[in-house]
Amino acid sequence: MRPQILFKLFAPVTKLSGIGPRLGKLFDRVLGIDAESGGAAKLVDLLWHWPTGIIDRRFAPKIAAAPEGQIATITVEVEAHMAPHNPRQPYRIRCCDETGSMFLVFFHAKADYLEKLLPVGETRVVSGRIERFRDQVQMTHPDHVARPEEFASLAAIEPVYGMTAGLTPKVMTKAVRGALEQAPELPEWLDPALLQRETWLPWREALRTLHAPAGNEDLLPTTPSRRRLAYDELLANQLALSLVRAHQRRLPGRRIAGKGGLRAKAKAALPFEFTASQSAAMREIESDMGSESRMLRLLQGDVGSGKTVVALMAMLTAVEAGMQAVMMAPTEILARQHLKTIAPLAEAAGLRVALLTGREKGRTRDEILAGLADGSVHIVVGTHALFQDDVEFRDLGFAVIDEQHRFGVHQRLGLAAKGNEGRIDVLVMTATPIPRTLMLCAYGDMDVSRLTEKPAGRQPIDTRTVPLARVDEVIAGVHRQIELGAPRAYWVCPMVEETNELDFTAATNRHNDLAKRFGAKRVGLIHSRLKGAEKDSVMARFSSGEIQILVSTTVIEVGVDVPEATIMVIEHAERFGLAQIHQLRGRIGRSNRNSHCILVYGEPLSENARKRLTILRETEDGFRIAEEDLRLRGAGEVLGTRQSGMPEFRLADLAAHGDLLQVARDDARLFLERDPELASERGKNLRVLLYLFERDAAIRLIRSG
Repeated sequence: MRPQILFKLFAPVTKLSGIGPRLGKLFDRVLGIDAESGGAAKLVDLLWHWPTGIIDRRFAPKIAAAPEGQIATITVEVEAHMAPHNPRQPYRIRCCDETGSMFLVFFHAKADYLEKLLPVGETRVVSGRIERFRDQVQMTHPDHVARPEEFASLAAIEPVYGMTAGLTPKVMTKAVRGALEQAPELPEWLDPALLQRETWLPWREALRTLHAPAGNEDLLPTTPSRRRLAYDELLANQLALSLVRAHQRRLPGRRIAGKGGLRAKAKAALPFEFTASQSAAMREIESDMGSESRMLRLLQGDVGSGKTVVALMAMLTAVEAGMQAVMMAPTEILARQHLKTIAPLAEAAGLRVALLTGREKGRTRDEILAGLADGSVHIVVGTHALFQDDVEFRDLGFAVIDEQHRFGVHQRLGLAAKGNEGRIDVLVMTATPIPRTLMLCAYGDMDVSRLTEKPAGRQPIDTRTVPLARVDEVIAGVHRQIELGAPRAYWVCPMVEETNELDFTAATNRHNDLAKRFGAKRVGLIHSRLKGAEKDSVMARFSSGEIQILVSTTVIEVGVDVPEATIMVIEHAERFGLAQIHQLRGRIGRSNRNSHCILVYGEPLSENARKRLTILRETEDGFRIAEEDLRLRGAGEVLGTRQSGMPEFRLADLAAHGDLLQVARDDARLFLERDPELASERGKNLRVLLYLFERDAAIRLIRSG
């Protein structure tokens, strides 16, 4: 049960005076609430909706001295109303002071309302942004209109909040104030020594200070109040992850060990030796599997570092111990790519491997399900189709989940539930290099192995940047390379079709253009709207060399493996994230041939975009690239938190508050060592913190033992 002290904060915003169902939907939108899933904006969501700017009404010039573009507060006498003949035209009101005249401009306004608000001959104080139209000072839709005696009670400095169409600043400000009035005095959950060292205010005072900036410097993420509240959120995150991890360790596991015969057979079929980091990762995984506790380990490796083979070796150990193993991928293309790597090696060890995606139907699917149920299928590779209720295993002991950030934690647990009483070891893999701060936030409940080397024989990739105006030179260069014997080229575009809102060159248009220049049979097109069989057909023709140039969207970002591809052109590269370009670039350089990546950018380039493209030219180190991506773009963009299962912070900015994350992690772990049940006075206060930031699931783990 949520503590009673928080009940008011978790009331819907529609409980506030003046906010009905229509406005409630607008608040859902601006506060990022998924109303389709049954969610509704709450007062606590308003508390986390911090100001992004201020309106300073202390600037009160005369009309003649009012500078264009600034917010000004001016005392005027109302001279005349000029109602339009056409309702589409603006309603204008002429006002004056001793230095000159100005017009107040209103669109879609009612004359009787404006005549009451601004009666001719009376004095009013108006506040808003100064504009100039045909050398005449004007103010369109003033923020405030009041009698001089009323204006004294208005705030001289007002916070500005993120908005959405249909909401007015007045309604938003009133709603936030209403939420602040309902915010109770909460018991202190922070360590007293930390509070004193950082000179932080208590929770409610910090919150009130956050929503009452006195100047632009108070909007920075480095202010004490913002850091205090960011730390609260990070502590809730780390405490929840630590509780998940503690729960995981308490649950009984099964010791998984083999004699190594199957691994030896698979290794003999490999055309290369393991790298040092592959060998180290396999030892760590084997040690985890051999313990009585459940394994939950992250295998993090850059593009082409050989994660799939490491995962296969662990799966072979599970099979040798008499269990089954599963590998789950987020897309069908990636699942089939894993199967292509795994199947020959598993078959060399005498095992049966199956593929289960949404495309397997009828008799084929029935045979796979029967093989999983009776144990004759030893290893299955698949997509979300593996979650379905009719998928049953004889004895699932080991699961590999690839590109974990594309699955929610509940999906990971759903797959684990298909094991023997849920007692399975889980290995999570990602080819997306994750900055350390994001790693702590999303994977704090996991042990980590990292692959740091690329297989022997891989050549460095020559990366260059070219403005879009010279795209014809790029096409000519691709043509020359192919004529000289370069086997394959990718051409990546950011969209499938042209839209009116965005001027990207669409993949379909670029495909048509290249097909005219190179010949239709030599150029293929692949994107997410194609059906699975169509994608497979295009990829097979590209892999065989029938197609030499593959125009694509980011559907090829992970898992596509065509060693003959040596050219990658990324169009409008400034629109992509650094880590995403790094993933795309990883589709080439997969053989001993020289490879080239051309980043085509639209002009003018912002300074930020220029820095990002420079980093890509300088390095192929995915981990450095990921750190720079976090620094330059912020956490929300790096992995796309909304779509990824990554935590979505409302107050913490990992680029600005990364130093607090380690403090929060240490605090959570040390406290749980002393008080694992959160039963002490501070422990009870930390429970309130978990509920405040909606980490209720962690509380349930304590109760479940």
